[in-house]
Amino acid sequence: MQTTLFQPNNDLYSYDIIVIGAGHAGCEAASAAARLGSRTLLLTMDMQKMASMSCNPAVGGVAKGQIVREIDALGGRMARITDHSTIQFRMLNRSKGAAMWSPRAQCDKELFSRLWRRELENTPNLYIWQDAATELLFEEGTEGTTPRITGVRTRMGVEFKARAVVLTAGTFLGGLMHCGERNAEGGRAGDAASHGITEALVERGFEVGRMKTGTPARIDGRSVDFSQLEIQPGDAEPSKFSFSADTQVVKEQKPCYLVYTSVDVHDHLRTGFDRSPLFNGTIQGIGPRYCPSIEDKLRTFAEKEQHQLFLEPEGWDTNEYYINGFSSSLPQEIQLAALRKIRGLEQVHVYRPGYAIEYDYFPPTQLRHSLETKLIENLYFAGQVNGTTGYEEAAAQGLMAGINAHRRLQGEEAVVLKRDEAYIGVLIDDLVTKGVDEPYRMFTSRAEYRILLRQDNADLRLTPLGHEIGLVTDAEWQKFDEKKSLVDSLISFAHEQSVKITEIESYLKSHNLPPISQGRKLYALVSRNEFSFADLIEALPKVKRFVEKNGITAEIIEQAEIQIKYKGYIEREKLLAEKLRRLENIAIPAGFDFMAMNALTIEARQKLTKIRPETIGQASRIPGVSPADINVMLIKFGR
Repeated sequence: MQTTLFQPNNDLYSYDIIVIGAGHAGCEAASAAARLGSRTLLLTMDMQKMASMSCNPAVGGVAKGQIVREIDALGGRMARITDHSTIQFRMLNRSKGAAMWSPRAQCDKELFSRLWRRELENTPNLYIWQDAATELLFEEGTEGTTPRITGVRTRMGVEFKARAVVLTAGTFLGGLMHCGERNAEGGRAGDAASHGITEALVERGFEVGRMKTGTPARIDGRSVDFSQLEIQPGDAEPSKFSFSADTQVVKEQKPCYLVYTSVDVHDHLRTGFDRSPLFNGTIQGIGPRYCPSIEDKLRTFAEKEQHQLFLEPEGWDTNEYYINGFSSSLPQEIQLAALRKIRGLEQVHVYRPGYAIEYDYFPPTQLRHSLETKLIENLYFAGQVNGTTGYEEAAAQGLMAGINAHRRLQGEEAVVLKRDEAYIGVLIDDLVTKGVDEPYRMFTSRAEYRILLRQDNADLRLTPLGHEIGLVTDAEWQKFDEKKSLVDSLISFAHEQSVKITEIESYLKSHNLPPISQGRKLYALVSRNEFSFADLIEALPKVKRFVEKNGITAEIIEQAEIQIKYKGYIEREKLLAEKLRRLENIAIPAGFDFMAMNALTIEARQKLTKIRPETIGQASRIPGVSPADINVMLIKFGR
């Protein structure tokens, strides 16, 4: 990475934007705001743990991988950092349709964090201060106006001024860690909790709640008998996350391993249930439904005799392994004894036990779609403080908050992604209009337009926007434009190119396919499931010559094939999205008095007053607002 000339900040205590917290949300927010031109200060309690992978050392997964590729297409940095620190890559759900394919990368945990720090330290307009934010500073609005954020005060007593603040405190606000009967304050093992901000926001009228997450024990790989475990290798032909040519596909990969619990393991874990803070009432926060602790699994799936676990390496140069699926807050001696009853882990040494952590969050219905709070002007929330779980969801929010904080200061319209444009749009819309009653995790099933929102076409969907707002450089745009042109040219070639029966006979025989009665256009062959575009290119010399002459890569071939095979489904979803988008274009006047609309149900009036949707489309997705209520609003505002 090329080092840029550092421009000293003439006013150490005054910035355009302050980002509180250097987790995945904070890093993306600070990077975006600074690269767009805002003088940005990133406040972090520990510069050695920027974008720390506090839980699983992996990026991506089902729907999460799509989000990371969208971050990259918009000009964010998570995908690039991931590619440079990947130790294993897998494309999940390859056996299903292209809309379900989801990239996932196991990462070198320390390298990932170190690369993020190097990225931020070499970003123009970005300054870093190691300290804890304990107080937010406000300027009271005049009568009828909203108070405005003006800065931050730290634990060391330093006061920083800012025109906008992005809060990305993760699990640190009121963080409390639990392991059996023991608990301690902290945002994660070894790091102090943060106090002061929650209290200040509650005084300002913010609603606050408590959530819970957890992490498993970390173990010493030297104490594991890997010969007893089932190996889980990476893809034979791995891909990568970033669309940029600056990153490469991982050349060497480390394996993960599958292990299984047993009835004996379960019986021993149950002996600690009476001492579990999760079951004895000590933990009050709401935990994640889709990433439950091992004790949760035993309660919910009491009939199961075994659970699958994944042993995942934490890096190239460490013996530390993460036990995916064994998150726990049981007493540490119970955890260790149970682990030693697992085949291959009979002599296991634990670096540290699993624990649960409770933390403060702010129900996201208190936000606008820009992620600016409704109660305080120029104050933005991103990440786990909004009730989400996962690095990817946090990074996406951070990116959008950083973009929108900068644009707000420039007097520009906020960037709000639609549900048919990006998983990021689905994520933020769900948070703001529906709220959360448990830690929110993205799934493909949350998106109505999965065929449109594929991981492979994230750049085609979002890079034009990234370039328009200024995060995608002209050089990157040129590369994107070249790729798009090649995809279009290959599809056009397939439309025009005829294939004779004699040219395809040997291919049909070698693939045990029935003969065809007459020649076909190449496009018609590719559109059929039994034909692979890549195989047809190898089988047809004239097609191969076209591909080689134009420098068409495997990535471009795959993209063209998906567009051809799924053309009917894609067009149908686009039509449906366009119909529903009409509701998004019907605005609701700011400050409208919903309580005065007697034709609405009481529940609808209350929900609409609390959430204050900006369009009929947003109103239609609020739980408790019925289709009949929407019809009433259409008569009032739309027809």
